[in-house]
Amino acid sequence: MNTVKTMLDIKGHEVYSIGPDATVHQAVELMAAREIGALIVVTRDNYLAGIVSERDYARKVLLKNKSSWETKIQEIMTKDVICVEASTTVDTCVSLMNQRKIRHLPVLNGDTPVGMISVDDVLKFTIKDQKIVIAELESYIMEESGGEG
Repeated sequence: MNTVKTMLDIKGHEVYSIGPDATVHQAVELMAAREIGALIVVTRDNYLAGIVSERDYARKVLLKNKSSWETKIQEIMTKDVICVEASTTVDTCVSLMNQRKIRHLPVLNGDTPVGMISVDDVLKFTIKDQKIVIAELESYIMEESGGEG
């Protein structure tokens, strides 16, 4: 069974984070520079404090006519974060994302963030995994039929 660890080994273990006292503008700049949709919010000790996403910006700043230059991350971040561990299966991630209607899952080792996976990551991984299975089945069928398909 495929796990989050397998996905992170392919995708990378980079953790993009920001502190709760940073401004929303700083978060949006970082997300734009890294071409990502969410950041893990960490304390000074590198412990998970929350998550902030483009959705949070759109719904809690832009639509409420707040200033992204003045609003702090801690004012808009999600504090009760759904997280997974490296040993969590990809199927469990899909289920969590679907049931909770979330697009990002921080990956923790204890209380420390070690990665993040998105819906896009899960989709890309699943497609790649299915292509491998299809190729293996095609190879098996060709061997069994003497190469006549």
